[in-house]
Amino acid sequence: MITLYGMGSPNVVKVYIALEELGLPYKVAPVDVFTGQQFGADFLKLNPNAKVPVIVDPDGPGGKPYTCFESGAILLYLAEKTGKLLPSDTAGKYDAIQWLMTQMSTVGPMFGQMVHFIRFAPAGNDYSKSRYITQATRVTEVIDHRLAANAYLAGSEYSIADIATHPWLRNIPMLMGAEAMAKFPNVSRWVAEIDARPAVQAALAKVAEVRAATTQFDKAEAPVLDKLFGRGAYAAA
Repeated sequence: MITLYGMGSPNVVKVYIALEELGLPYKVAPVDVFTGQQFGADFLKLNPNAKVPVIVDPDGPGGKPYTCFESGAILLYLAEKTGKLLPSDTAGKYDAIQWLMTQMSTVGPMFGQMVHFIRFAPAGNDYSKSRYITQATRVTEVIDHRLAANAYLAGSEYSIADIATHPWLRNIPMLMGAEAMAKFPNVSRWVAEIDARPAVQAALAKVAEVRAATTQFDKAEAPVLDKLFGRGAYAAA
């Protein structure tokens, strides 16, 4: 049985969804990020970069246990392990990987920084806030254009590219305002369709459980946030 180490962030949610879609048995080991558990020695053995998610597969390559971190790598690993959620033809496979990399290189970082400067930065960061809201909007426009002509990001086939991107874009109303999603009708259609999938609903229910069992950002103590964000005593400059 695979062990998933994580909490309720979008990068962890995508792994929940993949495991549910693939029907792989798994158990969850909650990592209380906002109390600093990811910096503990035991967790650093799993991921020296002190980030969730991480999976440990006791039946890895060659039948040996395998630890995998970084959410995009985990999705690729699970897809290749099962032969599912990744098109089998070369062009389709790389269409999916291109959009997976778009999520990893642009959607996640831009939305993540947008959230940081909205929720955690002190006053006087209007330039940063504007930059990341603009960049998050821009990449969503690109995805909306893609979905105008395709059912899914890789084309006609639901894949790990959709699973990677969905947990971020479904939060647009919460992050940008309820009216924001109306600007992206194709993204809105795609989010609603994926939200309705039974595996996704099961995953989101389990995410709600782990969120209830871990500390949320608004309850975190300042020293933990300083270490998490590399500020104060932990700043390099």
